[in-house]
This record gives sequence, structure tokens and C-alpha cells, in this order.
Amino acid sequence: MISEPELVGEDEPGSSPDVVSGFDAEQGPAAGGRRWHGALWGVAGALTASAVWAAAVFGYGIGGDGKPDARGYRVESDSCAAMELKELARALGEPDSEPATELDGIEHPALHRIRCTVEFKELDLGARSSDDGSGWTMGYQASLTAELHKETDPRPEFEASSTLTEIEGSGVERVERVPDLGDRAYLLIMDDNSMRLNVVEGGAVMKLALSAWMSYNEGDGAEEMPDMPEEPEMLAYQGHLINDMRDVMKALKTG
Repeated sequence: MISEPELVGEDEPGSSPDVVSGFDAEQGPAAGGRRWHGALWGVAGALTASAVWAAAVFGYGIGGDGKPDARGYRVESDSCAAMELKELARALGEPDSEPATELDGIEHPALHRIRCTVEFKELDLGARSSDDGSGWTMGYQASLTAELHKETDPRPEFEASSTLTEIEGSGVERVERVPDLGDRAYLLIMDDNSMRLNVVEGGAVMKLALSAWMSYNEGDGAEEMPDMPEEPEMLAYQGHLINDMRDVMKALKTG
């Protein structure tokens, strides 16, 4: 049976202080008794969420018709231009191309949605063979999904999605709360060399994900394939992902 993902807020050993300062320090990491900690968090979280949600309905002024506030966000077919990703580009190198708009976009009176992807140039992992060019490479992809809900408030569904233990066939290893970002934000650490940052603000829901993979380019020679290099440490890019999300949110408001 798949257990609840670990929800933590404290920094890991060796993590960057300027990244850690953005997380909720009151939520300590799970240690011994992790299963009981998760169960108690679930009960307390449900009660707290109910109280917070009741306050939010009045505090955010959702009005008698139940329609969410757009908060100035604009999500249209050309909104992929908001996906500049300057921080990730600084860490991973310039993207291989402009953001590509996926075909599952929606433009409906109740919901506008766009999805964009960016491929970064593959990185060589060690020296390639001078004879045939074989060797290991690593690639990165970033994807953005932006939704603007115009008829129904997306926050109850957004909160429920933060407790998922599996997304599109990949397990959720850990969930971290990110304060001071939208109305609510979570960083999801996945078990497939990827992480996702989900943010909700009024009627806008934005999801920025970064995934990595390794591949072996086999040349013409018959030499034995070398061992696979160590998997990438995705948490090294959590600060870049958060900063790029802030820029995306600003761009969607001014675009």
C-alpha cells in the first residue's frame, strides 16, 4: 500500500540557506514514527484546512455567486511567452528552443488553460569516446501548466491534489509547503527524477515542473557500455524553480 507522501518544511543537510528561508520552518522533517506523524498531520491538517477555508471564503471576497477572483491573471493562447525560466537557464544552460505550446489547451467561458514545454540542451556526462562519440548524456525538460478558473473556485481541488501519493504513474516522495507564494504553494518531490511546484492564487492555478533523464548514445564500436552515472540531485534546482515561478506569475499578470 502506498503511504502518504512525507510533508516537511525544514531544510535538508547541505541545502542552500537562501532556498530554505522560503520554506515553513515550523514543520519539521519526519524522523522516527513517520507513519504516525503522517496520520496525525492528516487529521490536524483536515481540521485546520476546514477552518482556514472558511476564513478564506470571507477573507478573499469570493462573493455570492461563488466565482473566484482572477487577481489580474490572464491565460490565453499566447501565454507561453511567460515561460522565460531565466534562473533554470542560468543553472542548466539556455533552452534548446522557444517554449512549445501543447495541444491540450482549453479556451472556454469557465476555464482557460495552456500547457508549455521547454527542452534544455543535453549535457555530456564525462568524456565521449574519440572513436565513435559514444557516451552518457543528461537532458532536462521544464513544463508549465497555467489555468484560469472563471466559474468555480479551484482551491478545494488544489488542496486535495497536494495529498496525492501518485501522479501520472510516478510516486510522490515528499511534499513541502512554500510560503509567501500565491494563496498556497507546494513543492512535490517525485520518485522519477522530477519535481513540481504547484501554486494557486484566486482563480489561477500554475504548475511548473522540472524533469531529468539520462541516455546512452551508442557509437559504432563494440565496446562495453560504461556504468550509468549517478542520478541528478533535483533538489539542487528547487530555488531556481521557485524564482522562475515568481517571474511566470508576474508575466501572466502583465501579459
